[in-house]
Amino acid sequence: MSRWEPNARGRLEQAALELYRERGFDQTTVAEIAERAGLTERTFFRYFTDKREVLFWGQGALQEIYVSTIADAPDSAAPIEAVAAALEAAAPVFHGRRELARQRQAVIAANPGLQERELLKHASLASAMADALRQRGVTEPTASLAAEAGVIAFKTAYARWVGDPDEQDLPTLIRESFDQLKVLTAGT
Repeated sequence: MSRWEPNARGRLEQAALELYRERGFDQTTVAEIAERAGLTERTFFRYFTDKREVLFWGQGALQEIYVSTIADAPDSAAPIEAVAAALEAAAPVFHGRRELARQRQAVIAANPGLQERELLKHASLASAMADALRQRGVTEPTASLAAEAGVIAFKTAYARWVGDPDEQDLPTLIRESFDQLKVLTAGT
């Protein structure tokens, strides 16, 4: 193995996705991922706590963006507008990663345990956004409803973005999802 090459996290992520698709998530070991990436297991554990986290490692950064954007939203912003702004603010995290996102979703779709982890991730992000809204003085159930609706709007936009390579950019799809949500709630 080479002494040092840049982008160890990215190489580990790519190696893991390749192996998960080739062999399946459950049949892939950390040692195999590290070997495919040209790194050691020790290096793997510097970046990820376990092989699931290769698929879910960015949650902390997303949560920070969501919470800080909601906190910084203008006082005049409705709760759902603050959530929409937060989700759009996080879209650059995904820029240039559509193919990796597509591979990631295929691995998750093939494994019920990973599907459960994805649902827990979304629930945790919704909870953080609801807490940020409550910090702004939004009461219940409005804070939770706005946060949960935001997660659904994001999931819808993300699925479209991952599922169709000709689809628009993620921020546009997020806005479209929120526009559709407004139409639904207006009853028109």
